[in-house]
Amino acid sequence: MALPVKDQIRYWGIATAAFLVILWFLGDVILPFVLGGAIAYFLDPVADRIERLGASRAVATTVITLSAVLVFVLMALLVVPLLVQQAVSLFDIAPKLFQDLQAFLTTKFPSIVDQESVLRQSLISVGETIRERGGELLNTVLTSVNSLVGIVLLFVIVPVVAFYLLYDWDNMVARIDDLLPRDHAPTIRLLAAEIDRTLASFIRGMGTVSLILGTYYAVALMVVGLQFGLIVGALAGLVTFIPYVGALVGGALAIGLALFQFWGDWMSIGLVAGIFVLGQVVEGNVLTPRLVGTSVGLHPVWLIFALSVFGSLFGFVGMLVAVPVAAVIGVVARFGIGGYKRSLLYRGIDLHRED
Repeated sequence: MALPVKDQIRYWGIATAAFLVILWFLGDVILPFVLGGAIAYFLDPVADRIERLGASRAVATTVITLSAVLVFVLMALLVVPLLVQQAVSLFDIAPKLFQDLQAFLTTKFPSIVDQESVLRQSLISVGETIRERGGELLNTVLTSVNSLVGIVLLFVIVPVVAFYLLYDWDNMVARIDDLLPRDHAPTIRLLAAEIDRTLASFIRGMGTVSLILGTYYAVALMVVGLQFGLIVGALAGLVTFIPYVGALVGGALAIGLALFQFWGDWMSIGLVAGIFVLGQVVEGNVLTPRLVGTSVGLHPVWLIFALSVFGSLFGFVGMLVAVPVAAVIGVVARFGIGGYKRSLLYRGIDLHRED
């Protein structure tokens, strides 16, 4: 005989609260394991496909690992140094860009020279804010990683965790399934399958879209000769998973830099703007429909809210788990709404009798 509903709610509530408390206290300690699990989940379909070709799970995992190491080494040798160099150069040149902006505005709008001008005071305020916030951002980045040892450990632990989780993924799923309460196992499996479809559609799909768009933006901006094109393209691709934000942030930054670099060369400025327009057209009409689909069920506002809440509560780890948790909550909420609409509370006694 199953436990009463009240007891089940109490037990599951305690388990959920305990999980959140553990997540709160562990914080960045579990970061390598979260990243490793995310990588293993992302690559599990690839391993399954290699297995269907006749290879064992060990061979499939080894092939994927060696391929990932090769890609990482190539990026570390070719892309990462240039990316870091452009990021540092962008920080160094930011004051000069601001001075150029002041000079341009002074030429076009002489009233700025007036010490009492509202626009001049606003520009001074913006400049001070940029300098202050830029220093805070750089300090946060340097202090958040704690030490070089922490970075090295991160790069060592994450691949090891990802390798073992990928190798034993199917066994872990089977063991978890064996631990499910028997009365609720069919419902939990149904919800888990829907959650997996949602996560696969969004995380794997949007991850691929972000990679494609980031590469396209970076290469295209460098081809037209824009300084810092690589860092701008990488930034635009990184935040593409938030709808429209990647194109808006990357486009505004790229066009702003293009105005300083190509002022008077409207063809080059138009090419920079056209790169982001074309990227949005391709993303909206080709990449997102094919790779993500239309049944993800994660509204952009809900996604931004989840990122904000979990980021403020649990830091960087919270931002990593925000999307999966938002997907889980969305699936459970839709399941609950479906049950509510089938209940007497929603339909009423009269409608129930008519059926």
